[in-house]
Amino acid sequence: MELFYTLGTAALCVAALFALTRQIHMFQQNSYYPSRYMGWLKTAGPWRALGTGLLTAGCGLLLRLAGPLPFCGGCLLAGLIRIPFAVSGQKKAIKPLVFTARVKRMYVTAALLLAALTFLTSLLTGLPQRVLICLVLLLGWCTPGLLLAVFAVNHPVEKSIARWYVGDAKRILRDCRDLKVIGVTGSYGKTSTKYILGRILSERYNTVITPESFNTPLGVVRTVREKLGPGAQIFVCEMGAKNVGDIEEICRIANPSMGVITSIGPQHLETFGSIENVTATKFELCEHVLQNHGTVFLNTDNPYIAGRAADILAGSKITYGVRENKEQPAPGFYAAGLSCGRNGSSFEIVGDGRRVAVSTRLLGMHSVLNILAAASVAFHLGLTDSEVKYAVSQLKPPPHRLELKPFLNGSVLIDDAYNANPEGCLEAVRVLGSFDGMRKVIVTPGLVELGEKEYDCNYQLGLAAGKTCDVIILVGEKRAVPMADAVATLDFPKENLHIVKSFSDAMGLMRRMVDANTAVLFENDLPDNYAG
Repeated sequence: MELFYTLGTAALCVAALFALTRQIHMFQQNSYYPSRYMGWLKTAGPWRALGTGLLTAGCGLLLRLAGPLPFCGGCLLAGLIRIPFAVSGQKKAIKPLVFTARVKRMYVTAALLLAALTFLTSLLTGLPQRVLICLVLLLGWCTPGLLLAVFAVNHPVEKSIARWYVGDAKRILRDCRDLKVIGVTGSYGKTSTKYILGRILSERYNTVITPESFNTPLGVVRTVREKLGPGAQIFVCEMGAKNVGDIEEICRIANPSMGVITSIGPQHLETFGSIENVTATKFELCEHVLQNHGTVFLNTDNPYIAGRAADILAGSKITYGVRENKEQPAPGFYAAGLSCGRNGSSFEIVGDGRRVAVSTRLLGMHSVLNILAAASVAFHLGLTDSEVKYAVSQLKPPPHRLELKPFLNGSVLIDDAYNANPEGCLEAVRVLGSFDGMRKVIVTPGLVELGEKEYDCNYQLGLAAGKTCDVIILVGEKRAVPMADAVATLDFPKENLHIVKSFSDAMGLMRRMVDANTAVLFENDLPDNYAG
């Protein structure tokens, strides 16, 4: 009869490993930081998870008292119900779980932990067995608790592995004696600028960039270890941050001698706490570069950057901007004669005695700023006007950042799904507005991680959309509130404002309304930890 208790407990443990996928998924999307994961958990109903675990443990204890067969049958039924939900959750995920070595280690630890507890239940009887069964049931159903237990067990090992990886990356960088490391950071624009800079510099140099959004310390370490060879001449290193000190940590690994600060704005205020902390963190790159007697490239169109740039010696900085405000001193490099439309942008890069006419398929004022940043670095490193001009003409939008694509029923899609900052979102709406003579549709769930400014920023996005678009589709009933409030203040047709639960619902709606004369903007397709 004790065998049935063991089989029932084992069945629940197997189901728990499947259900743990959701928690590991969110842990990964929060960069494996327990504090960030707990922040997500607070919004995802931790008391519901704990309550479910306690309720299950209580029910399991009652089944245990009822006898071995009811207990085994109840556990098997619960497992069979739970596994399909866990599997389908990943199929629907916007950004699925990546099964890295660390994730695999977490699964192994969870399996060993649950297996050990199950084995102990088979050895015990009476009250000790009932206590262990309750513990297994609690961990098996309260998967956040299981995840945190796994993290606690693995943490010393993960720290040791991370230290070894960091040391190995530093060794590789030291061995590349002629390598120039360029750090790129900013509240927004850093990823696009990194791609553009990598493309332009590759006209002359063997250039390596951090792929996608590999902008954390371990993401940079992985790039160095996997992609940086002895022939590399330039390493463009994107540097992300959510807390004070994050940029300095990456600088201690990559040791940049040049740096680009693209922007500073109200991003990640829930973790930074204030815009002053954001500014100080971004300028950690500047401080490190100046310690290396290098050069920083600063977007002085941004007031936070301009305020700090005044304190940096002229020989150590190069400024750039679009120079919309002609009452201010001209930056070192600026754009003149700018024209934007459905075919892209054309303008002149002016500065350092140059006047270089360029054309690009990239859209938006922020793309012009990103090109100016990259061009100013390229000219500083000796590239010619023709090299820069050709490289700019070959630029393609980074994936999901104002990327033009064919869409439903012959319509055109402006895919800006990876944009998540207030200014960038407003610029994307302005880009949509440049598609003259076409029906304009925006699909967005709004902006997140803006702290107390979140409502106001989404309200402004709603105003911009209401003044520009013919149709507005808001995703998520709760998240739609500030944007819908803004639209309600305008003379916008109520029948053209739609609030749906998911992007799949939005797709179903668009299949019936778009045609070859429609431009659709996807703005900020949020990751799964903000769904709902």
